Amino acid sequence: MKEGWEIKKLSEVCELFAGGDVPKEDFSKFKTEKHQVPIFANGEKNDGLYGYTSIAKITKPSITVSARGTIGFSVKRLESFYPIVRLITITPKDLRLLDLTFLDYSIKGIDFKHSGSSIPQLTIPMIRDYEFPLPPLPEQQRIVSILDEAFAAIDKAKANAEQNLKNAKELFESYLQGVFEKKGDGWEEKTIGDLGKPSMCKRILKEQTTTEGDIPFYKIGTFGKLPNAFISKELYDEYRNKYSFPKKGDILISASGTIGRRVIYDGKPAFFQDSNIVWIDNNEKQVLNDYLYSFYGFCDWQPSKGATIARLYNSNLKQIKISFPKSIVEQKKIVQKIDALSAETRKMEAIYQKKIADLEELKKSVLKKAFAGELPSGEPAEPKTEKELV
Repeated sequence: MKEGWEIKKLSEVCELFAGGDVPKEDFSKFKTEKHQVPIFANGEKNDGLYGYTSIAKITKPSITVSARGTIGFSVKRLESFYPIVRLITITPKDLRLLDLTFLDYSIKGIDFKHSGSSIPQLTIPMIRDYEFPLPPLPEQQRIVSILDEAFAAIDKAKANAEQNLKNAKELFESYLQGVFEKKGDGWEEKTIGDLGKPSMCKRILKEQTTTEGDIPFYKIGTFGKLPNAFISKELYDEYRNKYSFPKKGDILISASGTIGRRVIYDGKPAFFQDSNIVWIDNNEKQVLNDYLYSFYGFCDWQPSKGATIARLYNSNLKQIKISFPKSIVEQKKIVQKIDALSAETRKMEAIYQKKIADLEELKKSVLKKAFAGELPSGEPAEPKTEKELV
């Protein structure tokens, strides 16, 4: 510990307040003459703004921390406001002893996953005894100045990486659009229903499944992942022989939940949840399965929306239009180009995603050094007025 620094508990130097319920009788979605006080909830969207009221629960410069959802996401708030449930408000008792931005950086440096929380939510008792180093105010302000500069540079680099990631995805999507919206000589447009009949496996009842067994049974939640249910080989053999079943190479599609997830059936023994996982009984005389797979990745499924879940019905699937070259050889060439570009795009995405993750780790590293007193030494910042302290 550097000379002049102290270790303080959060509750020693701050007031902690848990947000309350929205005042229904005094709530407005928009700012009005009566409703001037912003109401904040947790989360990063729109800075957490929820609505407006005439009641100000917090009137001093404070930090709000998400107690659910994006756990630990903190925002510095200077105006009076009303925090609702899922927010914890942390207010310095004396801004002449604790710089608000320094406090915000201290909170951002907390590893909430290891702060006693099992992380569905945070509570005041979980964080009130959190200890952090507290240097004299001029040193706090010097550290804040260094962190502001470092974080600005990191955020700029992160924004560039995120834009590059977005550009890579858009380039690939643009290429797919150019391919599948082409309608030139030697090309044909049909509906998916023209290619083959939408098909699904025979319904499997819950009591026919086990947690261990011979044949994996893929439900919508495990489609494309590891199975957590199985059926007997006898039932598999019976249903496969009596009812519709995919051929090796057929493209299976998720028809509920996340519509349009694709899996190429590899021919190995497996069974798939009826109506939730479907395929086109395609014989590849007109369109290769590999071409279909690529098209499905581009397709706008426009599923029918029910009360609680989006679903792709057979009638939706049959009406989807697809353009393709009549030449099977040309289809193969297109698939090869798409596969090559897809692989290159995934490689670029992995690079940019790693860079983004590395930049986030760099932030944590800088914060760790700051609160360990390991930042470059220098002259303390010039003292600020009370108004400048926020």
